[in-house]
Amino acid sequence: MISLNLRALALFGTLGLAACTSAPTHYYTLVATAPDNTPRTNVTTPAFQFEMQPVRVPVQADQPQVVIRHSNGILALMETDRWSAPLADEFHDALAAQMELKLGTRDLAGFPKVAGIPLLALQTDVRRFDSVQGQYALIDVLWSLRLRGDGVKNRSLTCSNVIRQPAGGQVQELVVAHQQAIAQLAGIIASTASNWSKQSGTGCPQG
Repeated sequence: MISLNLRALALFGTLGLAACTSAPTHYYTLVATAPDNTPRTNVTTPAFQFEMQPVRVPVQADQPQVVIRHSNGILALMETDRWSAPLADEFHDALAAQMELKLGTRDLAGFPKVAGIPLLALQTDVRRFDSVQGQYALIDVLWSLRLRGDGVKNRSLTCSNVIRQPAGGQVQELVVAHQQAIAQLAGIIASTASNWSKQSGTGCPQG
């Protein structure tokens, strides 16, 4: 009888420990995996130096947890699905990496600049960062280019883009969709920057 009671206590104790065990936490990044031995997309060296400035993101999405938006306006924080860094830093690093690939030059923010070569600075304000499971990942971004330096007329250009990428129902699929949206945004900005830096009359991309 005593042996049976001990077994019962051991079983209940095991079940209690299992119930108290929390689900593992997963960490995600917006920085896409770097392709192996993939050349940069530009053919010629750009005529400017590049500087990526800090990124602003909406407060609603700027949480340690991945924030899921439901169609009824409810926002859900995924407690066990988190960003590996603050969302503003994640977006900044992901966009900077994609811009480097598209422009064929490095981000020199915080580093000494070469005299005599114009500097192109990119400022980015993310107005919306939506993640809807089983539907899409969406970014609504206002971005501004500023060109300054010796031998060029200081000028600026402000544009905006809304980019939507289809996504599956898993958090990982939403993250990949956001990575694709950021890559698409970088392509738009890089193409605009290359044309605009050469022709002052060039404006924002259409569509």
